[in-house]
Amino acid sequence: MTGTALRASAVRVPGSTSNLGGGFDCVGMAVDRFLDASFEPGPHALTVQRPRGALPGEDLVAVAFRRVLEARGIEPLGQLHVHSAIPIACGLGSSAAALVAGAALGALASGAELDPDAAFAFATAEEGHGDNAGASAYGGLIAALGGVAAPRAIRLNLSPRVGFAFAAPPTRVSTRAARAALPATVPHGIAAGAIGRTAALLTGLATGDADLLRRGFEDNLHVPYRLPLIPGSENALSAAVAAGAWAGTVSGAGSGLLAVCAAEQAEPVAARMASALAEHHPGQGVQSFSLRPVEKGVATASRPI
Repeated sequence: MTGTALRASAVRVPGSTSNLGGGFDCVGMAVDRFLDASFEPGPHALTVQRPRGALPGEDLVAVAFRRVLEARGIEPLGQLHVHSAIPIACGLGSSAAALVAGAALGALASGAELDPDAAFAFATAEEGHGDNAGASAYGGLIAALGGVAAPRAIRLNLSPRVGFAFAAPPTRVSTRAARAALPATVPHGIAAGAIGRTAALLTGLATGDADLLRRGFEDNLHVPYRLPLIPGSENALSAAVAAGAWAGTVSGAGSGLLAVCAAEQAEPVAARMASALAEHHPGQGVQSFSLRPVEKGVATASRPI
């Protein structure tokens, strides 16, 4: 390892929702739940401080930070400070945000400029798909293409008329469990139908067309297999539609649920979903809120947190 001097750095990264029904593993949207991470150089081995204590297993911010620096021949010495308002295992891209943050912060600490492309490529390679990583790296609504060898994120249009409501039960669904629930193959007809629904989804998001969004939020690739992992989810999605939502689905891999509606209805729709979930999880801490799209992806912060 070289003796390259590290510099203090800080980044902010948005969380994301993904899939949005028919956009399985390719559509992601940055949302207003953020991860803040900063680095202070020091003489000792890398440590991580979080206000709420350490996470189970190795911290993904630290994993990405360490790998980026070691790839540059630099020993990661100092302290990471991480604060995240992105719920874990709720389908809001906490893992992708952590990987993007760590990769971007590592490059900055080495003296390089902020590089969203490199952070996106790193996180995509780690996750195996780039929908959440692309949203966290670039912001906005994106479609991720190209697999892990040469990933690319395409920025898509999003109508301001479209609102998003989110609710999650206390049940948590790991990405591994959600992946394990999926079939290894699907019939050709189901795959072909998914392509049409994805076109409807993207056009509906761009124009605010409620009928296209209803069709685009339908899915046969992942939602039917993941809903049973989330107790009360079908009732909650029905409640969202009864409250005026155009459609609902699983956010990412779950356990969170996402409904699409007129922007001004997002808060009451989220509250109705939460009420329905609470019937299955009385007194167990259901959470709900509206989600606002975020146009900016990973960014440097003015000072370390």
